[in-house]
Amino acid sequence: MQTHSGPHNTSSFKNGLWWKILICSLGILGLGTLSGLVSMGNFQVWYNTLNKPFFTPPNWLFGPAWSVLYILMGGSLAIIWQIISISRYPTIIKFAKRGLIIFLIHLLVNLAWSPIFFGLQMTGLALVVIFIMLALIIILIRHFYRLDRLSAFLLIPYLLWVSFATALNLAIVVLN
Repeated sequence: MQTHSGPHNTSSFKNGLWWKILICSLGILGLGTLSGLVSMGNFQVWYNTLNKPFFTPPNWLFGPAWSVLYILMGGSLAIIWQIISISRYPTIIKFAKRGLIIFLIHLLVNLAWSPIFFGLQMTGLALVVIFIMLALIIILIRHFYRLDRLSAFLLIPYLLWVSFATALNLAIVVLN
């Protein structure tokens, strides 16, 4: 059920899309930053004492990586929002709205991970949360793909990063 397979440069599709991309990207980036700040009290001392696997990236990499991913997520969400705005077919609108609900549920799970891992220092519970997040991302990509391929493809780097983060979280649980 590919509902929007035409080029993204058609005037009817582009009308208002850039504002939606800006709103969604800045909104998700802001929420992600807030989630990170809430959980960053005294995490540095605790995090430095953890046994970490050899593939742990440097701490400075996480901020830029998540910023790029949040912007890509915003672009993906904006495309689905645009499909809802311009579609004339109730079935497509309903399916796209269901995608927005899946996105919002997944975003809440995403935003919960940092406070659980860093704030509460509950690495085991964080591992459960990140597995749920990973499953929701796969469901989300599959759902968005049926609406618009680009919106799904924008989430692939996010899926890869969360897969890596899941392996990192699992290794930290095992090593500690």
